[in-house]
Amino acid sequence: MFPDADFAPAATDTTPLHDLIDDLELPGLWAGMARGDGRLTLIARTATLTPLTDPATIAHRQDVLGDCLRDPAAARALYDLADAAVTAGQAGTRAGARNPEVLLNRSLRTLELLCGHLRTLNAFTAAHAPRFHSAAFTRLFETIRDQLTDDYLGELEALVRRIDFDHGVIATAHLGDGNGSTGFRLREPPAKGRGSATWRRLKRSRLTYTIPGYDDDWRVLTAFRGRVLKVIADAATEAANDVRGFFTALHDELGFYIGCLNLAETLADRGLPICLPTPRPPADHALTAQDLYDPCLALRHRGPVTGNDITADETDLIVITGANGGGKTTFLRGVGIAHLMMQSGMFVTARALTASTTGRVHTHFRREEDQTMASGKLEEELIRMSAIADALHPGDLVLCNESFMSTNEREGSTIAAEIVRALTDLGIRVVFVTHLYDFAHRMLTDRPARSLFLGAARGRDGERPFRLTPGVPSPTAHAADLYARVFGEPLNPPAEDA
Repeated sequence: MFPDADFAPAATDTTPLHDLIDDLELPGLWAGMARGDGRLTLIARTATLTPLTDPATIAHRQDVLGDCLRDPAAARALYDLADAAVTAGQAGTRAGARNPEVLLNRSLRTLELLCGHLRTLNAFTAAHAPRFHSAAFTRLFETIRDQLTDDYLGELEALVRRIDFDHGVIATAHLGDGNGSTGFRLREPPAKGRGSATWRRLKRSRLTYTIPGYDDDWRVLTAFRGRVLKVIADAATEAANDVRGFFTALHDELGFYIGCLNLAETLADRGLPICLPTPRPPADHALTAQDLYDPCLALRHRGPVTGNDITADETDLIVITGANGGGKTTFLRGVGIAHLMMQSGMFVTARALTASTTGRVHTHFRREEDQTMASGKLEEELIRMSAIADALHPGDLVLCNESFMSTNEREGSTIAAEIVRALTDLGIRVVFVTHLYDFAHRMLTDRPARSLFLGAARGRDGERPFRLTPGVPSPTAHAADLYARVFGEPLNPPAEDA
């Protein structure tokens, strides 16, 4: 996931991102990636909510994803291998073991199980490594070939057997202050079988002492054995944790790409396009797309999904007006999700896309009034916008959906215009869906060179083609929609005088 760092999915508090998650309907995206797997859901959520900003790191992930898309069967086989190893490692470990001998035995069983999975990983590398070309996979397979050789694995398995101590423990010690035992040192374990040289040396002495089970002397001897085994138990536990940690990291990092494969397969079954986008630095103000669509809509809606083309390079404001139900909000979500997908290293749901990275995506969507609101709708909108402003940085992206419609046209337009001017002056890009014609007209008059105006098309028969096209804001779009909804027929403009 990173060229020089580990990826750590974590169940962090997403309360500050609640509006973003809700407005963009991101749980639908994660569900499409995870297919019911809770761990994959966590991985997908972590990746999409911690977007990258460096185009080089994004390209690093895209290269890995490209390998997986070219050979999904091999990628899934490697993930299944890691998943089986993680399951085996968990089965060999139970919390609460304080006795060094119990801890040692558990760690040895874990290592014994995981050695088999390391051999399987080694065999996978030999068979499949030539199919992968990204720097990340190349480095992984080179490490496996260099470090997990058959000789090394054989030595590891032999060592696990040697320190099993089924045939006793040999240790030395000497008397310390007060005739207490000190200086415990573990010696080479006896070989299995009483014909071994070690056993013969032990038998030379005729002095023996038998300790009855479970008396004080027995407990003291057990404590001695624990002190002797503690160092090696700690070392074995650390080794088991290292191997288990390796497989867990491999599992989680591959899990992100498996989620991408799951989503890509679902969209391909629907005949919908995807592409690896071209990320650009924030200063480029780039945004160009062909057939950009909302993946969450595609996942929940079985009908046709319409994409949109957009050319918005060198702009810092996009204003979208037009008829209700014309695809404006869907397009807005598509833009936001495309940035999150691109900046997590995923493909995007478009035929082609080039976009500048953004530090963070913020959403300000219209809310329906309900009993949980502690203030009026306009005040609630202003409070949410104030919270966004506190978190903004130059290069961020703000998506507004029918903001400040809770007051009259004049007041709402004035508020929206002042806020948008302040944001764009700070280097923040804004995409604004609105029915406030006065606001849209002010933006057209004030800043035509840095703005793009799109309108939701309306068919002659009143049907919605769900496509946005460039055009100046219309003062009658919302009114015509209301007229049609109330009276059941389209509003025809008056005929011009001959």
